[in-house]
Amino acid sequence: MTKAKVIPGELRIFLNHIYEFKKGIRNMVLYTMNKEFQEFAVKRLMNQGITYWIQEVGPHKINLYFGHPECIEVICHFIKRPLNCLTPEEDFILGAMLGYDIRQQCKRYCNKKDNINIAV
Repeated sequence: MTKAKVIPGELRIFLNHIYEFKKGIRNMVLYTMNKEFQEFAVKRLMNQGITYWIQEVGPHKINLYFGHPECIEVICHFIKRPLNCLTPEEDFILGAMLGYDIRQQCKRYCNKKDNINIAV
């Protein structure tokens, strides 16, 4: 009798992100994951010809960005520090590139900037 191999939840989420990217649901993905799965993830992305970039988060975590080459190229140009240190503008751009709701990104941006009174 053969034993079924159990795929950890963290890898199932990663594989689902690849599926969504390949189906055109996303142009780019950012996935924070345990470094123990980095080799598997990189091998999978390379085998499927998907462009990626890795940002170290800490001793046990990485941010894995993958998607269309032009998107990853842009990310490599402006993600030079931890995500919680991004300027409001950089945070807005990253969220837009990840496909986040633009209205929510606008609210988030305005909350990070000085309070601006807008007439309604």
